[in-house]
Amino acid sequence: MSLKEQLHADVVVHMKNRNKVALTTVRNVLGEIETREKSGKTPIELDDAQVTSLLQKEAAKRRDTARIYSEAGESDRAAAEIAEAEVIEAYLPKALTLDEVEAIVDKEIAALKGEGQELSMRSIGAVMKPVTAKVAGRFDGKAVSEIVRGRLS
Repeated sequence: MSLKEQLHADVVVHMKNRNKVALTTVRNVLGEIETREKSGKTPIELDDAQVTSLLQKEAAKRRDTARIYSEAGESDRAAAEIAEAEVIEAYLPKALTLDEVEAIVDKEIAALKGEGQELSMRSIGAVMKPVTAKVAGRFDGKAVSEIVRGRLS
């Protein structure tokens, strides 16, 4: 089941459970997905990676809004935004730890060396491409780049 299908299925679940916050949040996210799919010259179908990216942005947007509300003394509104962010984050893949990412980087470097490639700072792209594919959406890309640079230097 794709992530989008899961969101659609959960709308019914949230209706039955009378979970108004989750229902509204999931509906808003689905509306955002549909808007993204229909915008542009030709309609497209978002895949799970694109939906995950959109969910990350939506959760971050709500966390940022909650921070602004709490700074303004609106704790009720901040709590509502955090509740929505938590609903969205439940659909995101589990984040990787630093140790897990370092292990992935080391494995890819070892695989490239095993193929007989001489690795230097110029081969950062050759390492980053497979690592990014495995880590996508579960760890900060800039931090991954720093790890790879550290390993290659």
